[in-house]
Amino acid sequence: MERWGSKMNVAINVLKLIASIIICQVASLIGAKFTIHPANIIWYAQLAKPAFNPTNDAFYPVWIVLYTLMGIALYLVWRKNLEQGEVKIALSLFSAQLLLNVLWSWVFFELQAPFYAFFEIILLAIVILSTVIAFYKQSELAAVLMMPYFLRVCYEAILNYYIWQMNP
Repeated sequence: MERWGSKMNVAINVLKLIASIIICQVASLIGAKFTIHPANIIWYAQLAKPAFNPTNDAFYPVWIVLYTLMGIALYLVWRKNLEQGEVKIALSLFSAQLLLNVLWSWVFFELQAPFYAFFEIILLAIVILSTVIAFYKQSELAAVLMMPYFLRVCYEAILNYYIWQMNP
C-alpha cells in the first residue's frame, strides 16, 4: 500500500510539472497572438529601433526557453504545501506576473502604444522580482530559474523605452 502511495505521488508531481509548463506556454501563445497579427507585424516592422534590437528570429526561441524555465520554477513552488500562506503568496505573484506578461503584448502590439507598454513592463519587472523573492523562500532553484526571465524583461523594458523615444 505504501508503494502505491509513492507511485501516486510521483504521478501527481509529473502531472504538476507538465501542467506548470503548459500553463506558461499557453500564456506565451496568448501573448504571441498579439505579436503575430499581420497588422501588428507591419506596424512593428515600420518602427525605428535601436541597434541592440534583436532579430525577429531571436525572439521566439528565447521566449520558449524562458517560459519553460518559468514552468519548472512554478512546479517547484506548486509542489510545496499549499496550506502555507507564503506558498499562496508566491503563486499569486507568479499568476500576476504571467497576466502582466500577456497584458504587455496586448498594450504594445495590439494597442500599438509603446508609451503605455513601457510603464506596464516596469510594473511587470517589479512583480517578477517580487515573485523571485517569494520563490526563493520556497525553493532557491525556482528563484534561480526565474532570473533569466527577469533579466530578459529588464532588457525588453530598455528596448521598449528606446522604441517609445525613437517613435514619438
